[in-house]
Amino acid sequence: MFCGIPQARQEAEKAMVDIPEMTVTELKQVLDSGANDILLLDVRNPNEYEIAKIPGSVLVPLPDIENGSGVDQVKDMLNGHRLIVHCKMGGRSAKALGILKQHGIEGTNVKGGITAWSKEVDPSVPEY
Repeated sequence: MFCGIPQARQEAEKAMVDIPEMTVTELKQVLDSGANDILLLDVRNPNEYEIAKIPGSVLVPLPDIENGSGVDQVKDMLNGHRLIVHCKMGGRSAKALGILKQHGIEGTNVKGGITAWSKEVDPSVPEY
């Protein structure tokens, strides 16, 4: 093994362990309640966002969060709001939340992502 790599991997995994999750049904309830204190962040790529989006979501792609520019964007938009993050199936959003957590930003991951949203909440949102 190369020096430092196992430790770096452990750090990243540890950051992702304590990330709260919600189902798409719970997200729908939050959105339907008219809550105006949330930031619904979509971390998919722009071409995916063009195909399908959850109403009210804001796009900040995972690569932008990984390179730091997206972290600043999220900080600017948060403004005391509760952060909820989704992607296609839940993996990239969990990774994004792990990175954001290292910058002091806490949030909730949407389990199953927009794929689950299309299947369980709104079939008019295209699956791809």
